[in-house]
Amino acid sequence: MTRSFSELTKDLSPERRERIEQRKEQLRQEMTLAELRRAFSLTQDTLAKTLNVKQAEISKIENRADMLMSTLRNFVQAMGGDLEVRAVFPDRASEISTFSSLASKPDKSRTGKKKQQIIEV
Repeated sequence: MTRSFSELTKDLSPERRERIEQRKEQLRQEMTLAELRRAFSLTQDTLAKTLNVKQAEISKIENRADMLMSTLRNFVQAMGGDLEVRAVFPDRASEISTFSSLASKPDKSRTGKKKQQIIEV
């Protein structure tokens, strides 16, 4: 026998309903890059043209576990946004401004090669 969603949830307490609503809102705010791109009704091809890369590169970026901060920043900016990096602790959150200043200054190691700034997403 099939039951509707409203039937399944009709006996939930107000507290439980509130927790469900909070979790739904949290999930709306957590998106992969592909989900974010689709939320702005952009195709990989459109974004690729904006970034002056091939569509396959957008697919690679969306599926990476690690990437350069500059790549992520460019991806977000191509969708019309700005990238903010925050450190979140149990008692506070703090925006990290270092990455925006690093974008204009290449960091060189003793060998003279550029170091790559990598972030896990």
